[in-house]
Amino acid sequence: MSWARIMAPLAGGTHDAEVLKSAAALAAPFKAEVAAVHAPADIADLMPWMGEGFMGGVQITAMDSLKEAGAEGERAARAAAEACGYANIRFTSLESPVWAGLSMEGRLADVVVFDTEAARGRGPLAEAFQQIVADEQRPTIVARPGLKAGGVAVVAWDGGKEASRAARTALPLLEKASRVVILAAPAASSRTFDPARLAEFFAARGVKAEVQLIEGAGDAAHLLLDAAQSLSADILVAGAFGHPRLQEYIFGGTTRTLLNNDGPSLFLSH
Repeated sequence: MSWARIMAPLAGGTHDAEVLKSAAALAAPFKAEVAAVHAPADIADLMPWMGEGFMGGVQITAMDSLKEAGAEGERAARAAAEACGYANIRFTSLESPVWAGLSMEGRLADVVVFDTEAARGRGPLAEAFQQIVADEQRPTIVARPGLKAGGVAVVAWDGGKEASRAARTALPLLEKASRVVILAAPAASSRTFDPARLAEFFAARGVKAEVQLIEGAGDAAHLLLDAAQSLSADILVAGAFGHPRLQEYIFGGTTRTLLNNDGPSLFLSH
């Protein structure tokens, strides 16, 4: 298995360079294309506030300002892509409707890379992160410093469909890992499952994986993060938003805890 296209959404800001660096580090072992996709603020989002008929000076000024900001963001994002230094990179700047364009680009990518700021709901790409992970259900990597494709990968496993989808879609990355460890915390889950079955699934596909059972009940996310840290993991593979997103938002949830705590890079699939 392999990846051929890794997408990096860009906002035309200071975080673009790091996102591109992470995307290139992931793409290089696969000789994959990095799709640098500039997602500007959408002028169509202003229209509901404009009202019908003639637009006054305030509205026109707002639209002009948004156009200028979009053009400046595109120049900055393009410059970051050109400075990335990765040979197989393609730059695209989306036009209105940006939401639809971003969805289509995500559907045509094997995996999408965001930084921690967007994943934690901050910055201009926060909504894009939610869209790609939860609405489009695309495999997504939250890149943190030091991300690499050939490091230690840990796989959070509870037997659920989200964890299953994450484990399957992460296979190309797991094939490149120097070590793969399946983490399971049976006492912290309401499900009954055998992590050795997942190890067999991986073995049949050429991935050797160890199984590590985590003792303790309670918050599964913190148990996983502690175990990942003890293993010096470079990336944690996990299912995302196992409960409805509103419930996750109100009550926190494992996904929210993983996103809001420092630790390894995350590979998420919903």
